[in-house]
Amino acid sequence: MSPTLPQSSTGPAASEPASLEARVVGWFAPVVPEARIAIFRTVVYAFVLLDINAFVRDPIPLSRHSELYAPLLVERLAHLPPPTVPLTVTLYVVLVLGSLVAAANRLPRLAGWVVAAAFTWWTAIGMSFGKVDHDHMALVIALWLLPTAGTVRDRWRSRDLSAQAGWVLKCVQVAVMCTYFLSALTKIRSGGWSFTSWPESYILTWAIVRRPHGLGQFLLPYPGILHAMQWFAFAAELTSVVVLWLRGRALLAAALFWMGFHVFTLAILYIHFAPTLVCWLAFAPLERLGPWARRVKTGRRERAGGRATGHPVPVPGDEPVDQRR
Repeated sequence: MSPTLPQSSTGPAASEPASLEARVVGWFAPVVPEARIAIFRTVVYAFVLLDINAFVRDPIPLSRHSELYAPLLVERLAHLPPPTVPLTVTLYVVLVLGSLVAAANRLPRLAGWVVAAAFTWWTAIGMSFGKVDHDHMALVIALWLLPTAGTVRDRWRSRDLSAQAGWVLKCVQVAVMCTYFLSALTKIRSGGWSFTSWPESYILTWAIVRRPHGLGQFLLPYPGILHAMQWFAFAAELTSVVVLWLRGRALLAAALFWMGFHVFTLAILYIHFAPTLVCWLAFAPLERLGPWARRVKTGRRERAGGRATGHPVPVPGDEPVDQRR
C-alpha cells in the first residue's frame, strides 16, 4: 500500500507551510516517476546475475567442505540447513531464472521475493566460510524492497508517478549511506569507542602489505600520506549521511566523490564495492535515459535521412544528365 500523501490545494491554504507530518512523509516517500524504479529494478537484477558469477561465486565449491562452515547469525535465527551441493546448485538455478524474469519487470512481486530470499541465503553461505563483506548490505536490502513497488505499467516508458516507488528508492539510499556510516561506527567501536584509534593506527599500511599489488605499494614509503588518507576516509564515512539531504549539483558532486573514492580504493588495494555502486543508482533520475536515448536515435536518423535525400554524394566520373557544368 502506498504511503498516504497530503492532498494538494489551489486555495489560500496552498501557500501555507506544509505540516511536519507532511514534510516527513514527503522525505521518506517522495513522489517519483515509476519508470525510475522499473529501470533500477532491471539494473539490480541484472547485477545479481553478475554477482553470483563473478563476486560471490563460491557457495557451490564451498559446500563440499562442510567442516569449515560457520553459519552467520541470520542462518542460525532462520534455522537454515548447512549448505550441500544440491542445495547450492538449486539456489543458483533459482537465482538465474528469477533474476531474468524480474529484470524484465515480469511478475515483480513473485520473482522479486524469490530472488531476495535466494540471494540472501546464497550470500550468507558464501560469507559463512570467511569474512562478511559489508558492500552487499545495500544490495540485499534493495532486493527485499523492490517487490513492494509492484507492477509498473509500461515498465521503462511509464509516465506514472508513485510515492511507493519513491519510498523504495529512499530506503535504498539510506542503506547506501549506512554502508559508510556504520563502517565508521564499527571503526570507533573496535577501537574502544575512541574516535582516534582507527585513523591514528597503521591499518592502511598493514592492508597494503597484506595486498602487495596495485598503486598501494608505491605509497608505503610515505607513511604521512597514508596517515592523512585514513583520517580523510574516516571523516568521509562519518559524515556520509549528509548526502541524503543533498540535491542537484551538490548530490552529483557527492556521487562523483564516492565513485572516485571506490576507484582509488580499487587501485591501491584491489578492493571493489560494486554492489554498493550499483545501489547508488537509486539517487539518479534514471527515467531520463529513455527520452535521451530516443532523442539520440531520432537525431541520427534525421541526419542519415538528410544525407540521403537533401545532400546527394557526387560520384567521381559521373556527368550531369543535361550535360551542364
